[in-house]
Amino acid sequence: MFGAPLLAEETGATGIAALGVDLTSLLIYMLNFGILLLILYFVGYKRILGMMDQRSSRIRESLEEADRVRQEAQERQAQMQQTLDEGRQEGQRVLTEAREMAERYRQEEAERAHQEAERLLERARVEIQQERDVAVDQVRQEFASLAVTAAERIIHRSVDARVHQDLIDEVLQEADNLPRSGG
Repeated sequence: MFGAPLLAEETGATGIAALGVDLTSLLIYMLNFGILLLILYFVGYKRILGMMDQRSSRIRESLEEADRVRQEAQERQAQMQQTLDEGRQEGQRVLTEAREMAERYRQEEAERAHQEAERLLERARVEIQQERDVAVDQVRQEFASLAVTAAERIIHRSVDARVHQDLIDEVLQEADNLPRSGG
């Protein structure tokens, strides 16, 4: 390479020839390269461009598919969120209804218990009144029995005014000691 200028001085060549390049060979090389480019252009360039266009189309379709999938995922997520919200609202509604039903049930049971207590109290009052009436009847029978006994004693004893008066006082005193009925 460094020897080319020295060779040019010895041969007397000038210009490109001084560098060791043959102009004719250079033109043939350039012509061959141009023909090769034309052949590649007509034979391979369209195929290469077609493959690049196909690859570009596939990349574009992949990007569009990715966008579509992302959009669908967002829509599904929004639907799932909406469904979840609806489920929560439904759960709250059911819980509220259950609380209301429990409160109604508690009130109904309290009312039933109150009614049952009133019924038991009324039955107890009736039983007490019946027992009181029985007791008053027993006292009356006892009083009648005492009156009969007093009359028998008066009849069996000698009818002396003092004894007669004592027996009457005794019967009246026993009658005062007996409990009195309210009616």
